[in-house]
Amino acid sequence: MPNPTLDAIDLRILDHLQDEARIANVDLARKVGLSPSPCLRRMRDLIDRGVIRRFVTLLDPVVVGLPVSVFVQVSLDRQVEEALRTFEEAVQRRPEVMECYLMTGDADYLLRVVVSDLQAYERFLMDHLTRVPGVASIRSSFALKQVTYRTQLPLDHMAMR
Repeated sequence: MPNPTLDAIDLRILDHLQDEARIANVDLARKVGLSPSPCLRRMRDLIDRGVIRRFVTLLDPVVVGLPVSVFVQVSLDRQVEEALRTFEEAVQRRPEVMECYLMTGDADYLLRVVVSDLQAYERFLMDHLTRVPGVASIRSSFALKQVTYRTQLPLDHMAMR
């Protein structure tokens, strides 16, 4: 999908919202150099155009009892549309699956799964993932330490346009 036209003010609004989604409109307007009404109009326009998909609260997975991150490579026995759709629908129903990507390379899919412990991952694997029709192989890698985690997209490249 092509990028919607974003000017410098839109980019400043987005940059501040990525850092603090709960910022008051008055404060956001001051930071981006607008009065509150035009700032609110621009923000609503960014939402209406789909640039801003939603506002969320980020939780600390360790504090909420989900300290184990697992990266799972899944290969299907056949890469046909029906098998892909079946797999994608199955993983979208699982709350443990935080991210799922259709990949090139050795595996068809890469998943990021969060669980409370190894037993919870084993249950997820045995009770759900291995039961999805068409799954040929599963390779799991456990994260030992999270070195970096970002939710803010870098917008610097947009300023050049």
